[in-house]
Formats: sequence, C-alpha cells, structure tokens
Amino acid sequence: MTDQVTFDDFLKLDIRVGTICEVNPFPEARKPAYKLLIDFGDELGIKKSSAQITANYQPADLVGKQVMAVVNFPPRQIGPFMSEVLTLGVPDATGEVALIAPTCDVPKGGRLY
Repeated sequence: MTDQVTFDDFLKLDIRVGTICEVNPFPEARKPAYKLLIDFGDELGIKKSSAQITANYQPADLVGKQVMAVVNFPPRQIGPFMSEVLTLGVPDATGEVALIAPTCDVPKGGRLY
C-alpha cells in the first residue's frame, strides 16, 4: 500500500468516463500500445491517450467502449505522441492491462466519486 492520502487529495483527481471513438496503432512506442481518441462529452471534448492494452484488446473491439481516465494530469509526451489523459486499468492474472469501465452505459464525462 502507498502512503495514506486525505479525501481532499482524492478530490484533486478528476477521473471521468469517456467513450473510445478511434483506435490507431502506435508502432513508435517502446512497449506495444495503441493511440486512443476518447470522447468525454461536450464539457471536455475528445482527448488523446496512449494505452498499453494490446494484449487484451483488439482495435475493433475498443471502438464504442467506455473507459475511465484521469483528465487533469498535464499532457505527457510519449515518443512522437502527446497523451492528454491517463486511461485507467488494473493488471490481469498475467500482468497485462485490463481496462476500468462502468458496468452499464453512462453519460460521457461523468465524474468518478
């Protein structure tokens, strides 16, 4: 476990639900990854994310899928790609990324609480 944080610390993270609208290969990445375009609705719009999820997901299966992402980290340069949000996942039994997602369809842009 990491250091304890306060509830106010948690509230500083802006974690939202978005819908993947486009998936592209990312051959320049050091580890296998996709470039994602994620639609967070009218307030935030479409954001870019790099995600190392190639072991568990095919591009065609990702389009239309809802995911959770931290939307208030500063953009991060990953090779030639600027990632704007951090798409969230947890390790599966083999250590590969399994995406965090709502269990039913929810409105884009909804904040985790």
